[in-house]
Amino acid sequence: MVRKPHRLADPGAGEGQQDTGALPVSRLPEKGRVTCQGRIDSVTFLPADQAAAFSAIVSDAGPGKAQAAPAGGRRGRLRVVWLGRRRVPGIETGAEIRLEGMLSRSAGLPTMFNPRYEILSRQEDE
Repeated sequence: MVRKPHRLADPGAGEGQQDTGALPVSRLPEKGRVTCQGRIDSVTFLPADQAAAFSAIVSDAGPGKAQAAPAGGRRGRLRVVWLGRRRVPGIETGAEIRLEGMLSRSAGLPTMFNPRYEILSRQEDE
């Protein structure tokens, strides 16, 4: 019988806290593989006559908070693009997500193409 090793809980993390290692969008490097976390500000649907792509803008701003620049003066915004898709389940305005992928620059904005994602929470309809 082979026993699988188990992972111990992080003794430094309190109840309800998560140490995900995810960077806030405002602290992303210029390029490279990253894991980050933020809230979806907007999504873009392309017309049917254009190549299939679904994109979203992710920022650090939480719901109901003004989207002003952080203390360092750098406002965190990230464009996320899923090529070959017209829609991505769960990706909607107001959802908080964690993303993992290669970061590059496209049209002056940090961009991730086809990242792995995890939906952390969704905004309820008002």
